[in-house]
Amino acid sequence: MKRIAAAILIAFSATGAYAEIPAAAVTAPAATQAFDLEQDVTRVMKAFDVPGIAIAVVKDGKVVAARGFGVRKLGEPAKVDGQTLFEIASNSKAFTAAALAMLVDEGKLKWDDPVVKHLPDFQMYDAYVTREMTVRDLLTHRSGLGLGAGDLLWWPTTNFSTDEIIERLRYVKPATSFRAAYAYDNLLYIVAGKIIAQKSGKSWGDTVRERILKPVGMNTTTTSLAENENNPNASNAHSKINDKIAAVKSMPVNNAVGAVGINTNAEDIAKWMKVLLDGGRVEGAKGADGKELRLWSEAQSREMWTAQTPMKVSIPKPPLAATKANFAAYGLGFQLRDYKGQLVAMHGGALQGFYSRVLLVPESKLGIAILTNAESGGALSALQYRLLDQYMTGSAPTDWIKAIADIEEEAHAKELARLKGASATRVAASKPSLDLAAYEGQYTDPWYGAMNIKRNGKKLVLSFARTPDLTGEMEHFQHDTFIVRWKERNFNADSYVTFALDHDGSIEHVKMKAVSTETDFSYDFHDLLFTPVKPAKAKL
Repeated sequence: MKRIAAAILIAFSATGAYAEIPAAAVTAPAATQAFDLEQDVTRVMKAFDVPGIAIAVVKDGKVVAARGFGVRKLGEPAKVDGQTLFEIASNSKAFTAAALAMLVDEGKLKWDDPVVKHLPDFQMYDAYVTREMTVRDLLTHRSGLGLGAGDLLWWPTTNFSTDEIIERLRYVKPATSFRAAYAYDNLLYIVAGKIIAQKSGKSWGDTVRERILKPVGMNTTTTSLAENENNPNASNAHSKINDKIAAVKSMPVNNAVGAVGINTNAEDIAKWMKVLLDGGRVEGAKGADGKELRLWSEAQSREMWTAQTPMKVSIPKPPLAATKANFAAYGLGFQLRDYKGQLVAMHGGALQGFYSRVLLVPESKLGIAILTNAESGGALSALQYRLLDQYMTGSAPTDWIKAIADIEEEAHAKELARLKGASATRVAASKPSLDLAAYEGQYTDPWYGAMNIKRNGKKLVLSFARTPDLTGEMEHFQHDTFIVRWKERNFNADSYVTFALDHDGSIEHVKMKAVSTETDFSYDFHDLLFTPVKPAKAKL
C-alpha cells in the first residue's frame, strides 16, 4: 500500500524501550560508533506517521541491535521493545521455503517434483499448467497468475478454509503464459504450506514451530494471532483513515499461513537472520547425533538465494538514483537484487496495520529487520537505505528520510488530484438505467463465489458472502456505475461497481475496480466477474 499523510508527533520515552546485547559483548564496526539509530528512527516515525518500530541488526555473526521505539498502540503508553510481537506477513514466505528445503534435504520431495505428485487434487485453470507446475514454481511467482490474483479468497479475513482456497485456484484465469513473466502471488504459497503439512503429518504452524522456531530459539514467535492473545507485549495494528493514523483491528489469516502466518519480534528475528546468513547452521546447537545443528544444507541456502524468475529493474526518481539495482530476480522465498555491488536477499511483508522488511547481505555478513505497526512503505525504505549505508560501508549518510518522504508526498498529492478530477469529469446528471430494486439480488463469481446487493432504505448495500468485513453502501457515480464505500474505512479500498445490461435491460454482469491506485493489490476486485444468480424455476 502506498499511503502518505502529514507527520504527527508520537509519544515515547527519550531512550526508547529496548532489549539489546550488552555493549561489552559486541564491538560495533568503527564506522558505526557515532551512529544514532534512535535519532533516525524517531525522524522516520514522525515523517511517516508510524507509532512503533522494532529494529534488529546482525553483523559479523553478532546481534548489534534488537530494540524497539515508540508505542505499541497509539494513545496508550506501553512501549515497543525487543520482544514486542509484530505480524510480519509475507516475510513468512522464507519460513515456508526453508521448511521445503529441509524436506528436499531429507529426500521427501524434490524442487522439480510436479505438485500433483504430492497433492493429487491440485488443479490450475489450464490443464497443461496443472500437469507441469512444480514445487519450485509454487515459490517463484511465475505461474501465469496476475498480481495478487485470488487474494480476496483470504484478504481481508474470510471464512474459506485452506482447502477451499486451493480448490478454487482452478477457476482463477491466468494473466500470462506459464513461466512467461513475474507476478507476485500468495495463493501458491498457501499450496506450498499444504505440502509441508501433508509431508509432516502436522499443520504448517506446528511444523514450522517444531522444526525451525524451537531449534533457532525463537521462543516468543507465533504462527497464529490466537497464540498472541495471552501475550501482553503484542503490537496493535494501525492504518490511515482519511489520511490520519488510527489503531485498527488485526486481520487473522489462519487460511493463508503458508504465505503470511508468522508473528515475531526484534530479538527472535535477529536469531533467524543469523541462521540464514550462516547457511542454515544454528550457532552453538547440536543435533541428536551430537554434531552441529544445521537445519538445511548449504546447497539449499544457495538454491534459495539463486535467481529463479527475472524481475524488471525499476528506474528510481532522481533523488533516489543511488538505489538503482543492476539486476532483480526472485529466488525461493526471497527477492534478490544488488546494492553497492553486493547481493541483497530481501523480502517485504504487508498485512492490515503492519509492514515489515528483512534484508540480508551475505558478503557483508549483515542482516537487517524493520518491523512496523503501520502501513508505510516509505518508512521501511528510508530506514533500509540508512542502515545499509551505515553497516555496509559506514559512508556519510544520504538523507533518505527527507528524499523518500518528499517523493511520496508528491505522489500522494498527484493521486488525490487525479481522484478529484475523476469526480469532477463524471456525468453527474446521469441516472442509473434501472430502478434501484432491479440491482438487488445475489451475484456469483467463478472463483470467489457469492456477492449480495440489498436495499437499505434508499441505499443499496453490497456485501461479500464469505468476507464479513467487505460490506458497504453504494453511491451512484455515473450511468450504471456506483462506488461501494466499505464500512471498514481503514481498508482504503473503495471500489467502482459497474453493471452491464443485456439487450432486454436485464443485468448481464457486474465488474469492479479499485477507485484509488494506492489501494493494496490484494484487493483484486478487477479480477472478479459477477453474474446474476437466476431464481430457480418452479417445478410443474
